[in-house]
Amino acid sequence: MSATTREMINLVEYLPETEQALITELIRRIYLAWDPDFTKVTAMERASIEESEAAFLRGEFVRAEDL
Repeated sequence: MSATTREMINLVEYLPETEQALITELIRRIYLAWDPDFTKVTAMERASIEESEAAFLRGEFVRAEDL
């Protein structure tokens, strides 16, 4: 976790829960404006994606013309 992220979390934790909810919604809206196709994945899905990416980088894939 970056120092900036830690600082942001520490600052938000000082706020009342209602204000924390507003900050969360603001961050969510900013993120969706930046990446409208954002999709959350589970920890198992993230591990599978990371393994697939690693396999691809190792050259472990099938070319479309080989299908």
